[in-house]
Amino acid sequence: DELVEIALETAATAKVFGIDPKIAFLSYSTLGSGKGEDVDKMRNACAKAKAAAPDLAMDGELQFDAAVAPRVAHTKCPDSPVAGHANTFIFPDINAGNIGYKIAQRMGSFDAYGPILQGLNAPINDLSRGCNALEVYSMAIITAGLCQD
Repeated sequence: DELVEIALETAATAKVFGIDPKIAFLSYSTLGSGKGEDVDKMRNACAKAKAAAPDLAMDGELQFDAAVAPRVAHTKCPDSPVAGHANTFIFPDINAGNIGYKIAQRMGSFDAYGPILQGLNAPINDLSRGCNALEVYSMAIITAGLCQD
């Protein structure tokens, strides 16, 4: 249920910034290729989220390569409405999410902002101890955008 709430809140946040969310529930399995509690957790969360918000494009469980690479998606899950084009990622837990965003930031030279705690009366930022002044400034701008509702 927490992952469902995270997905729906994240989709709403994406829309605030003009992003049409294509949500991938990430796993080490793609649509049943693997078995286990972790796979079931992501598959079940995706099913519940689809039931709660059938207008959102989402799929899972998906491996990251199937979520973002059209060629891989065509092979692993050709009928997915999201695979190969996902832009919003739901990680199985905070550990995996933290690892993922730090890899993207450090090896991909992407800007990474957050985490942003959602679903409260107002957004709350949890800045990394390694952040710099530009990241603090950028998070303040993001938070101000989220508070416009």
